[in-house]
Amino acid sequence: MNSLKNLSLKRRFLILQVLLIVAALAITGYGLILLFERHVERRINAELDTYLTQIAARVGFDEDGTPHLAARIADPRFEKIFSGLYWLIYNETSDKSSRSRSLWDSQMQLPADVPELGVIHIHTTSGPQNSSLLVHERRLVFNGVNGEQIARLAVAIDLVELKKAVARFANEVTLALIALGSILLLAGWIQVTIGLRPLSFVRDSIANVRNGKATRVDSDLPHEVSPLAEEVNYLLEAQEITIQRAKSRADNLAHGFKTPLTALISDIRRLRDKGEVDIANDIEAISLVFRRQIERELTTSRIRHTKTMANIKILPIINQIVATLQRTPDGEGKTIEVDCNEDIVAQIDKDDLAEILGNLLENSLKHAADQAKITVVAREDIAYFKIEDNGKGISGAQLEMAQERGVRLDQSISGSGLGLAIVNDVLDIYGQKLELGKSSMGGLKASFQLRSLAI
Repeated sequence: MNSLKNLSLKRRFLILQVLLIVAALAITGYGLILLFERHVERRINAELDTYLTQIAARVGFDEDGTPHLAARIADPRFEKIFSGLYWLIYNETSDKSSRSRSLWDSQMQLPADVPELGVIHIHTTSGPQNSSLLVHERRLVFNGVNGEQIARLAVAIDLVELKKAVARFANEVTLALIALGSILLLAGWIQVTIGLRPLSFVRDSIANVRNGKATRVDSDLPHEVSPLAEEVNYLLEAQEITIQRAKSRADNLAHGFKTPLTALISDIRRLRDKGEVDIANDIEAISLVFRRQIERELTTSRIRHTKTMANIKILPIINQIVATLQRTPDGEGKTIEVDCNEDIVAQIDKDDLAEILGNLLENSLKHAADQAKITVVAREDIAYFKIEDNGKGISGAQLEMAQERGVRLDQSISGSGLGLAIVNDVLDIYGQKLELGKSSMGGLKASFQLRSLAI
């Protein structure tokens, strides 16, 4: 049942067409064969009646009452032995008979009933070599040498001839119907393909929306399909409204936490000024965890409700992040090398890409001795990202732990340990995964990939 539900519309239409065409051609073929058989029967009946008339015109009688034909009938089959066409004349008055040469030494049995004078009687009987004969019989009165003679004239044809004719016609009709069926199936396939093409346009248009190439589904379609496109557009509009509301709520939440966090930072500074350094450090660590937790939840909420992919140029985003990080305490005095062609693009939301690169570069600068590097290479339709540093790095056993939520391998460096987990959350939306390894610079290497399409 599920396989039938999952069957494509094109296959459903084609299967239905095949069944209907086969059924229609089978009924047509049967009807044509039946009509032909009846036509052949009528023609044979007419032919046998003609032969009866010719025999009646040529019949004569000897002195002993034996019937004979004064002249031969033109059809040569009467002269060919067991040809399948026969005649018989039986004189009831003298009990004498005569038959065509085609019967040779065989007999053609006439029925026991006696037909009325002048009426053509049609029946079947056995013939030579166990054949079945269609017989046309007529009983007539003749004037012979010895007076009035009553004779039964019979002409018969082997029914095999009828069956052979019908069989030949059936073979020819079958071949013709097969050819016709092939043409109809080809025409049906073309019709279904062209008829369902608008659905392909809808699919491609929806794919363009999903890939960020368009914002709406093209509704310039046949009126049977355009309502579907319009409904999809209504859904997209409703989704955009929902997304904007979710973004607004997230922004309001972020703004609502900004003021208390700012006040808390001021309190921490005052505590340090009063000499309460330990308490200030504890509160600062807690507030940092609090801030990063909020950032993670806001990021997760945003990427859960949005996935506006477009072909984004990568280099400007990298330069913006690098310029920002070099003004932070972790970036001061450290070099960030950028190796990225300005034409390379990635199919991703701009904010999502900034979230990924910002977290990875920030993490790299925290652990770098004095240098970090970001490399982006595009091959075919994939953009490969690599962020490295010349820090101490981490061991193989710690690589998987580094991506777990809240894990900080280096407790001497401030942070909440959520940066890499956030990166994995964002990459997961795009079906990708962050990979960590040993860098050739000596520190940690973080790498991932994204789809890259030409602008």
